[in-house]
Amino acid sequence: MHGVEKVQLRKLSSSGSQPLPTSANTVLCCFPVHQCSGRPLSNIFRHIDVHHSCDIYDRLIPIMTADSRCSAAEPPGLETQRREIECLLRECELRAGDSWYVIDRRWFEQWREFVESGDQNSSSFPGQIDNTELFEDLDSYHLKERLVENEDFVLVPAEAWHKLLAWYGMVDGQPPLERKVVDLPSTLKVEVYPVEIFLCLHSNMENVITDQFSRTDSIHAIQTAMCRAFSVPPGSECRLWMKSSDSSCERLRNVHVSVLDACLSSGMTVIMEMRNSDGTWPSSRPQIMRNSVEEQDSYRGQPGVCGLTNLGNTCFMNSALQCLSNTPPLTEYFLQNSYLNELNFTNPLGMKGEIAEAYADVIKQMWSGRHYSVVPRVFKTKVGHFASQFLGYQQHDSQELLSFLLDGLHEDLNRVKNKEYIELRDADGRPDQEVAGEAWRNHRRRNDSVIVDKFHGLFKSTLVCPECHKVSVTFDPFCYLSVPLPVSKERVMEVFFVSLDPYAKPVQHRVVVPKAGKVSDLCAALSDMTNVPPTQMVVADVFNHRFYKIYNADESLSCILDRDDIFVYELAQVSQEEQVLLALYLRERSHYRDYGSGSSSYGTSLFGHPLLLNVPQSSCSREELYSRFLQRLARYVRTPDPSEELEEEVEEEEDEEEELYKSQTNGISDDEQEGAEAAGSSPTPNCGGSSSDSQSDGTAAADLQPDVNQTPSAEREDAETSNGSVIQAEPGHCAGGDQACSAQEGMSACADQSACADQSACADQSACADQSACADQSACADQSACADQSACADQSACADQSAAGCADQSAAGCADASAAGCADATPEQPCETTEEENAETKQEEACSPTPPPNENPAKRRACRRRRKNLFTIQAVNSNGTTERGMGDGGSAVSFSSQPYVAIDWDPDMKKRFYNENEAEKYVKHSSMEVPQQQATVQLQECIELFTTVETLEEENPWYCPVCKKHQLATKKLDLWSLPEVLIIHLKRFSYTKFTREKLDSIVDFPLRDLDFSDFLLRKSLSSEEPPSRYDLIAVSNHYGGLRDGHYTSYAKNKDNAQWYYFDDSKVTYASEDQIMTNAAYVLFYHRQDKIRKPTLPSPLANSAPSTNNVASNKDEDEALGASSSSYITMETD
Repeated sequence: MHGVEKVQLRKLSSSGSQPLPTSANTVLCCFPVHQCSGRPLSNIFRHIDVHHSCDIYDRLIPIMTADSRCSAAEPPGLETQRREIECLLRECELRAGDSWYVIDRRWFEQWREFVESGDQNSSSFPGQIDNTELFEDLDSYHLKERLVENEDFVLVPAEAWHKLLAWYGMVDGQPPLERKVVDLPSTLKVEVYPVEIFLCLHSNMENVITDQFSRTDSIHAIQTAMCRAFSVPPGSECRLWMKSSDSSCERLRNVHVSVLDACLSSGMTVIMEMRNSDGTWPSSRPQIMRNSVEEQDSYRGQPGVCGLTNLGNTCFMNSALQCLSNTPPLTEYFLQNSYLNELNFTNPLGMKGEIAEAYADVIKQMWSGRHYSVVPRVFKTKVGHFASQFLGYQQHDSQELLSFLLDGLHEDLNRVKNKEYIELRDADGRPDQEVAGEAWRNHRRRNDSVIVDKFHGLFKSTLVCPECHKVSVTFDPFCYLSVPLPVSKERVMEVFFVSLDPYAKPVQHRVVVPKAGKVSDLCAALSDMTNVPPTQMVVADVFNHRFYKIYNADESLSCILDRDDIFVYELAQVSQEEQVLLALYLRERSHYRDYGSGSSSYGTSLFGHPLLLNVPQSSCSREELYSRFLQRLARYVRTPDPSEELEEEVEEEEDEEEELYKSQTNGISDDEQEGAEAAGSSPTPNCGGSSSDSQSDGTAAADLQPDVNQTPSAEREDAETSNGSVIQAEPGHCAGGDQACSAQEGMSACADQSACADQSACADQSACADQSACADQSACADQSACADQSACADQSACADQSAAGCADQSAAGCADASAAGCADATPEQPCETTEEENAETKQEEACSPTPPPNENPAKRRACRRRRKNLFTIQAVNSNGTTERGMGDGGSAVSFSSQPYVAIDWDPDMKKRFYNENEAEKYVKHSSMEVPQQQATVQLQECIELFTTVETLEEENPWYCPVCKKHQLATKKLDLWSLPEVLIIHLKRFSYTKFTREKLDSIVDFPLRDLDFSDFLLRKSLSSEEPPSRYDLIAVSNHYGGLRDGHYTSYAKNKDNAQWYYFDDSKVTYASEDQIMTNAAYVLFYHRQDKIRKPTLPSPLANSAPSTNNVASNKDEDEALGASSSSYITMETD
């Protein structure tokens, strides 16, 4: 049975315009629906029992109740109904996004039978539209699964549906089954089954609701539905996440894309989160927050006064972000969420909106006023993802990051979705005003964003062909001005001059040299002050007690940085004999052996300042070198007095000890031992201090010994040079074959000449320098008559020269020179017995008869007393460390490259005879007293340089359309229009083909009233042009040089107009007189007509704060031991 329809009939007045009073004109009638729907009102009226004796009803108006779906329109005839519906079904095509409706097939077929019968009273009357058979249940009204079109339902276009609904109405409570046409990859089809999605809030994941959305619906429609369903306060900033599994979530960034494009499917969950009051998102709070939640919730600071944590060499990024954060128009644009409606997700030149969103997150956290410091890790990751040059944690340039960031923000926020191609035109003699206007309009047709609005200006570029004089004028946009600094052609260098006079202290000089000069120019300038010929100077870079580099005269001065410690050494006048440039290091032996190094040698450490001296090839024996070194160090090394006669006894025994010495660094190898034994059995006597190989120059060692006693031992004043450094080797050669001055044991067996009565007769009185005369001169009064001085005078009978007191290891086969009386023992060699025991043992051995040649040398004992040296000599590498195989063990040394020698001090000997205070002293030349005037440059000079005419470089020629070839044209830039925010980049880093340097000149830039009116091209006078006066709002600073440095920033808060100093996570108050320094690198200016007045009073207006540290991370301060202070400790990354 059909239902009953309630109809209100109103009686109108006879005029038909006004109804009668309600009490008189309303009749409530109830009758079967099939008697109402689709029938003329006259038929309906016949069923009404009218109880009023009034005039006939001129018009009956059926009025629907709240639950009724009957239309007020009277249906047309049945034939008209059939014709209209069939026409719509036949002609309507599927178009993406159109709505179609699902109708139960049985109802539709009954309607078709009804209209085809032509009888209004036909029993086939369909009644109201009823889709009950299509639903699983009447509570949720979910469609049954796997319904088939034309079997279970039919689809009608929206217009046909509305007609049928108006004619027949719909069953109460049933929702219309509206479905969208979706554009699938291969076809268009009506989406009968929409996407069913679970919805919930991030703050309450348990409360999940289900809703259906078409695949053509936008993500914004889902967001709107969620805001309505969960009663989200209006104005809240929300973002959605798509959860496809238990562990996978993905941001739905672009709310304007469709559900289909977002790859949302039935069964997925969409999570909504609202931004916290501190600017963070609930999902990222644990990653971004550095301080505890309690601290952050309780902290309330000035918005914008917030540090940025250094993630590792990210000070360049922090400095740029702080400057942009304190640029009012850009920050307000993000704080007001204006960027949300302008995110461009389809721009192929952009970053899909990710850079803009990541930057917005950082800004909102910094300006929430609830953070001491923010960790910009997500932003850093995004920057590295889209700009591979910023991947990792290397040092970079803040201006380069700033350039990338402004361009990235522009493309992510570009309002132009589809960029049209625009062909650029040359001026061709047209007025500048016309060409500039055309260029700016063309630029805005492709580039329209907040960055263009606030940061882009226009300059005029004029190119002139040097051949045909064709003039090309174009107008190009700019985002910042990179202005050059005036470059001086000279530089001031501070060097230390080390005189040849051993008693003269090093002198610090300040010299002026050509910036593009060579090392020889430095020597020439220093020669004018010292009267020392430049040819007698050697320039070296000293670092950490080593030579970092020894320079050749023709090397460029650009290799030397201002912070390098440069020493210039005076060399002795070169004689006819070939000289060797010897680098001398000072080392101290440790008391303990360094077993951890893989050997049982003694460790050493460098100290003091290294020296450079030239030595004749004939004077490369250890005895001669010991004498020269002692004389060169006479100012701070005291020679022993006669009352402090130092003697030591040495011994050799036990072949375990011998094998130990063989295996250690700079000991004699097995091959050398065999060669030494062969030399020991040779009838030729040679025990004076070098083997026959090491004395290849033919000069006896005994003839090379100067009288050390002639060297005064008076102490002098101290000399101090700055810290030293490691070297690169320079070629140099010394006689003596292949032996590398490696402080082999036995080389300086008699380095103390004061113990020898006859220097010419014995080079080593305690160690048998002249073996042919006497093995031990101290034991023989008549050397010519003594065939055997109890110390093996007959070399041919001695298989082990070291046991007889011989100082030459290579000839004697001595594996333990220190045990054989060699004063020049390596500091790494272990000593198993005390010096007294060694001395006694060797004295006994020296007085014993010579053993047979076939006796095991390691089992013999030699004992004698000899003069003890202050230090020992060891050949080393450029780093000052000893390497295996540095020499062959003779007493003369030879070099195949730049020779480096270390003199090793025993700690006790160093304490007694080495004056550290004296060694560190130096004097200042009068040139150092003159105050160095740091160059100051006016910002206006830099801008003038920017607008001067220059010639293009060969790498960047211009193609002349008249000459039809590339030309090195002249180029001139002029400023045409300036933006609201003007960024000026000071080009402090200068790179040319020959030089690389950082310019530390102070640029005098105004904090207020920077007037550009003199630099703008004169245009027609009009009141429409904005003023050209600017005030400073931020500065990015760079401290350091080319290789490393540190970035900070000064910025003025837009709310209270107070200046702050931002050094990574630390923020301090700053005064205006602190801002202009030689570290200023990027300047931010704001045009005066756009500056709004501060809304808060300055925090320093009423009373001075107790500390300048206004915002710093408490955890970091405790970890670094930082206390509240008014100064900033600079640290390089």
